[in-house]
Amino acid sequence: MEETAKNTPDAGGHLLSSAQMARFVARGALRLDAVVPPEMNAEALRVLADGVPDVPYGTPLSRAYDQGSFVDRLLELPQVAGAVHSLIGPEPTIDHHAVHIRRPRGGEAQPLHADAIIDVRPDAFDVQLMYYPQEVTLEMGGTLSVPGSHLRRTNESDTGRYQNLRGQDRLVCPAGTVVFLHHGIWHGGRRNDSDVVRYMFKVRFNPRVRQRLLWDTSDLDDPQVRRELDACFPWYEQATGRLERYNRVMLWRELTGDDTFDLDHWVTRVANRPQEPAA
Repeated sequence: MEETAKNTPDAGGHLLSSAQMARFVARGALRLDAVVPPEMNAEALRVLADGVPDVPYGTPLSRAYDQGSFVDRLLELPQVAGAVHSLIGPEPTIDHHAVHIRRPRGGEAQPLHADAIIDVRPDAFDVQLMYYPQEVTLEMGGTLSVPGSHLRRTNESDTGRYQNLRGQDRLVCPAGTVVFLHHGIWHGGRRNDSDVVRYMFKVRFNPRVRQRLLWDTSDLDDPQVRRELDACFPWYEQATGRLERYNRVMLWRELTGDDTFDLDHWVTRVANRPQEPAA
């Protein structure tokens, strides 16, 4: 079957802005509230209850889901498609997907973890899409994540002994919310203490192109970009908090191709390699 590129939004459509990309690079997550329409959310509850057929690892997106199927239509929503393209590029491959169901008054809180084995890529990243078809209240135990944790190298559940870090984010959101996560972010599902079944559908995407300037770059010089990249989160230690921002600069240089970008000269100092011999 010939591959047809999908999830490539029309020019001037719904690509992310540079400020949104910088926010993702700093936080490791980007949230789009209520972007899936109510009729699709109602359909999702039935579809997810029945399960979504597996897709083999490495399947190109255009081959992964039957045309017109629920997941196909979900991923073709303009804001969803625009975010996928901006973060991961055209025609990514599917790593895996999963339906997560938490029964009322049931389940255990997952330990904080980063998905898969340790990933040391400094110049690429996978993206996980998490879709919530219903309103998620605090009692329903939505996904917990730790902003700014994604560039600290850990292996799977090495962080499992840590609980209740300052500044952690316990998801509370309206129906139809889609969250995009960097593969390295520390996260975990919470137990469901409500009387409602909680559903979540996730897809992990692998890039097939270099993740460089894939978004709407018209605001690349907006001061908000630098402000987003310089964010500091409450759980950071002083020294390693600086290292987190150093790592963001390195990733931003890869994403933009601008090897002069810096925050407070941290990377510039380390990259200094004078070539002129001493007189």
